[in-house]
Amino acid sequence: MMLKPVKFKIHHGGVREEGLLDFSASLNPYLPEWVDEMFERAKTLSKRYIYWEKLEEELSNLIGEKVTVTAGITEALYLLGILAMKERRKVIIPEHTYEEYERIARIFNAEVIKGPNNPEALAEFVAKSSIVFFCNPNNPDGRYYSPKRLKLLIQAVEDTDSLLVLDEAFIDFVRDAKSPEGENILKLRTFTKSYGLPGIRVGYVIGFSEAFKSVRMPWSIGSLGYAFLEFVVRDEFKHLEKTMPLIWKEKERIEKALDVKSDANFFIKNVGNAKGAVEFFKKKGIAVRDCTSFGLPEYIRFSVRKREENEKLIKSLAEWVE
Repeated sequence: MMLKPVKFKIHHGGVREEGLLDFSASLNPYLPEWVDEMFERAKTLSKRYIYWEKLEEELSNLIGEKVTVTAGITEALYLLGILAMKERRKVIIPEHTYEEYERIARIFNAEVIKGPNNPEALAEFVAKSSIVFFCNPNNPDGRYYSPKRLKLLIQAVEDTDSLLVLDEAFIDFVRDAKSPEGENILKLRTFTKSYGLPGIRVGYVIGFSEAFKSVRMPWSIGSLGYAFLEFVVRDEFKHLEKTMPLIWKEKERIEKALDVKSDANFFIKNVGNAKGAVEFFKKKGIAVRDCTSFGLPEYIRFSVRKREENEKLIKSLAEWVE
């Protein structure tokens, strides 16, 4: 038997060059105060197998909903593929959004249907027993839709016995964000972004808990992920309560300075030639994200960082425009 690769090229921004101020990754620029203590705890835990059932229960109590812990949203997507993406299953994906949805769909030989990145318009594309992806807030533009705005899409999913997969990876960065409820809704969340630790692959799923646990790989998060969750539960999200107002303040300043708008902690901006802009910023010691892979070759994406760092980006962007 010959094994053939899946013919779908995915681009997550590439390997970062050392020494660059990284605006390309949309992360909380403030690390938790307990991060060093967490690494020490992970060393101790690494000497034994990790069983996270009790910790998963504690996290569920903290969040207020039953969760299934996964190695980030990426593992959750693969588990969803195993559970639901039967051959030729229709998978509805909005344009200009996170690329991994399409990659997973193609790995599991689903039928990919592209639709508009607007919940009301996307509702018209929902087919019987389909899987509908919607990133909220969306990556790369940071647009967030309230439960009220998602109502038509949710109704279309319910009427067709379909599944709405809400990717809420960046919802912690949205001020006063609310998440919709529904039997046909699966929510994917991650701690990678809001805690600024992308190397720790820990996220969780809300909905269909028993199904996801039945196919979840044993020990997928490891000792470091377990130690991280211990501190998150102990901290009770105080780190987010402390740092999000700082990010929102800087976000407003960037919006005024650069005439951009977003509901999340990152922006896109039309710079005419994204590839050229990326090289220009690199010479300035700054990494930004080329949005060509999102179908937006004229746009770059950049995140909110600390004030003095944001100032450097603002000045460099002004030079590019000139």
